[in-house]
Amino acid sequence: MKFLLFLVAVLVLLWLLRGSVRRLRRPPPSARPPTDAESGPQAMLRCAECGLHLPRDEALPGRGGVFCGAAHRTAYEQAHPLP
Repeated sequence: MKFLLFLVAVLVLLWLLRGSVRRLRRPPPSARPPTDAESGPQAMLRCAECGLHLPRDEALPGRGGVFCGAAHRTAYEQAHPLP
């Protein structure tokens, strides 16, 4: 019984040492600037046709504001012709 307890203690010690060695070998985080996806939340814009909120990067600019798709931009511009 003593031998089994000693064996378990040695295995736990080896397992803990292995984890600390892995942490020491891990390279430090790179110093590259964060990409747009990592930089944080984006502004949400409202589609002028349907009112859907979408991220600024996905919005399509148009004559009457921003739109969620080309179909809504076309529909809005046909419903609101230039004077």
